[in-house]
Amino acid sequence: MAGDRVRIGSGAGFAGDRWEPAVELVERGGIDYIAFECLAERTIARETLALRRGQGSGYNPQLEDRMRAVLPPAAAQDVCVLSNMGAADPLAAGRKTAEIAAELGLDDRRCAVLLGDDVQDAVAARPDLPLMETNAPLESILPRMASANAYLGADAVAAALDTGAPVVVTGRVADPSLFVGPIVHALGWNYDDYVRLAQATATGHLLECAGQVTGGYFADPGVKDVAGLARLGFPYADVTAEGEVTIGKCDGSGGRIDAATCTEQLLYEVADPAAYVTPDCVLDMTGIAFREVGPDRVAVAGARAQARTDTHKVSIGYFDGYLGEGLLSYGGPNAVARARLAGEIVAERLGLRGFAYDALDARLIGIDSLHGPGADDRAEPYEVRLRVTGRTQDRKAAEAVGFEVAALYTNGPAGGAGDAASVREILAVQSVLLPRDLVTPRVEVVDAG
Repeated sequence: MAGDRVRIGSGAGFAGDRWEPAVELVERGGIDYIAFECLAERTIARETLALRRGQGSGYNPQLEDRMRAVLPPAAAQDVCVLSNMGAADPLAAGRKTAEIAAELGLDDRRCAVLLGDDVQDAVAARPDLPLMETNAPLESILPRMASANAYLGADAVAAALDTGAPVVVTGRVADPSLFVGPIVHALGWNYDDYVRLAQATATGHLLECAGQVTGGYFADPGVKDVAGLARLGFPYADVTAEGEVTIGKCDGSGGRIDAATCTEQLLYEVADPAAYVTPDCVLDMTGIAFREVGPDRVAVAGARAQARTDTHKVSIGYFDGYLGEGLLSYGGPNAVARARLAGEIVAERLGLRGFAYDALDARLIGIDSLHGPGADDRAEPYEVRLRVTGRTQDRKAAEAVGFEVAALYTNGPAGGAGDAASVREILAVQSVLLPRDLVTPRVEVVDAG
């Protein structure tokens, strides 16, 4: 039976997020659902490669710890748990979740697994699809493809909830849709009711990054002060059957929720506020207004939406070479000049050795590592750290970067110390649009027996 109100909490905003605030929400937040959003674009490509190479499970490495922490209180409080921690292998993640529930002695060990986001075969059959970022044909990166996952929508999430399982695990789902699905399911909304879907999608976007809307990413000492960041609370949303929305957090938890924190999060990762495209609708944020209705309580109104598009966005992860890195610190008088000379020496040495790079950079952390050379030479720091990076298709060339930085100990400017080196694969991401009829979500319920 559909209710007249639902409260949904945000349990995580990225793969490596804390889980204590999620437990707090479950235990004393009065929530009906908690959703863990843990799947960035590169994350699923990384987990896919790890699975293929026998170096990982394919799902989020923190899944076991999170589930062990949240499942007992969720069962006690009758809170449904949802997460996209399934990543590259949602079915394995669902089975592991069911096993954990059994080990914990929970009565209902079922886990509904949402599948169908892996569309590698469908996109491989269409090499002429244009890449959204460059307009180049998909075939230009197809031989290096590691993953291809469609962003499933709230309808698919709601279908998983229809099974009645206390836990839902997914792979790629659009971030807001992970929250819109429970709202649609609990309130019995029509999936074509765009007036309500607009409010739900705005809600999902506000919740998807967890602590960002409660002041975490917002904080700036002396400019935008936030108390209690070490015990930052995560947000929840109250949504009524009519689409009225209020964002809040547990009383006494750290952080803050007000019009300013909500405004910043609303605009986070949004290219066009008038046309924020999700699998559920095209959200228009331009009319949204925030009204503070109490301490750490903000009402959200004015979201509008147009009909969903006839395509699903597909995130393509692909191998794009290697990144070699070397670091070395310099301190004392003239540290900046010595560090800059060190970077010049490394670049010349790599050239003398015949290595080629798509990009080779020497930056000084704290001076120009973010904004480029010459960004800030106004002050002379007493210590500085050189970072040399080389992007290349040749692993040996990538390894040479760290080697040449370390060689500066005895062959470079005075006073270098604390070297570090690394080589890592570059997993790049581009996107295509795939017709909806080529994406077929399905749900499988697993049980530990």
